[in-house]
Amino acid sequence: MDANPSQLDPAALPRHVAIIMDGNGRWAQERGLGRVRGHEEGANSVRAVVEEARRLGLTHLTLYAFSEENWGRPGAEVKALMRLLKRFLKKERDDLAAKDIRLNAIGQLARLPEDTRSELERTLAATAHCGGMVLTLALSYGGRQEILAATRELCARAARGQLDPAALDEATFSASLQSAGLPDPDLMIRTSGEQRISNFLLWQMAYAEFIFSPLLWPDFREAQFRAALAEYAGRQRRFGKTGQQLAATSKPKGGRARG
Repeated sequence: MDANPSQLDPAALPRHVAIIMDGNGRWAQERGLGRVRGHEEGANSVRAVVEEARRLGLTHLTLYAFSEENWGRPGAEVKALMRLLKRFLKKERDDLAAKDIRLNAIGQLARLPEDTRSELERTLAATAHCGGMVLTLALSYGGRQEILAATRELCARAARGQLDPAALDEATFSASLQSAGLPDPDLMIRTSGEQRISNFLLWQMAYAEFIFSPLLWPDFREAQFRAALAEYAGRQRRFGKTGQQLAATSKPKGGRARG
């Protein structure tokens, strides 16, 4: 790591950070607590990282809050997670608006319990006018499912004569995804030491930088987030080019060009 976390260059910060918040259950089990207690503590890390991202001027933050596969967890844990999500949305609604943070959500939202979905819709509406940062929650989300849904929609448009398959390009496909309108993530952080992306933003993270933290999510707070951003700032993002090519041109935003 060759950037100082306490002296982050705003020009070197990522535009969009995506986070897989892993390790809540293990954090609780290590302390002899129920798994739900770990999720509750993890909510404090969410609050800390969101506030730090806003303070640093990041424009987009996406959190993998509940995957499509998470529905397969024990029913009691799923119900507890939905209650925690509902409580979080209600508690943070006014604060998000006050900090000019617009809440966004992607995933199979219709699968959420009605009361949780209603709370989500109220928070989405209450922050719709905000323009300081976009906080996206991936809920009942799966990257493969998102790609399949987009493909089906594009095939249907082609069958109706509304789309020429030969004209289909990356921009058109991206616009058909649930993340349409969001920039692709520049940086993906995963906590808990696991080194996989678990069906998260598969299309969008083609050129993202990855950082895998050994810390469990409840232990990942402002200092750790800043350290990850500092590591990102010290990397060279080539996008298929050579270091010499990048050195001959101006550096791209986020990550510096080095020979």
